[in-house]
Amino acid sequence: MADNKKKAVLLRISPELWAALQRWAADDLRSVNAQIEFVLRQAVRKQGGRLPDAGPGPPQTGDSLHHES
Repeated sequence: MADNKKKAVLLRISPELWAALQRWAADDLRSVNAQIEFVLRQAVRKQGGRLPDAGPGPPQTGDSLHHES
């Protein structure tokens, strides 16, 4: 997205998952929104690079995909 506009979406998740995402985001010094975007970007890249290069995403801290909360 060259113009840096973001698509707003409604996401329904369980309270338990939300709490886990909050803890994970806090550990990585991100907002929950940024953490969700980070996890989705990592998953898309892992599945064969279906994501066009849109420049830098949220800041990365360590190997967050293997972080246990």
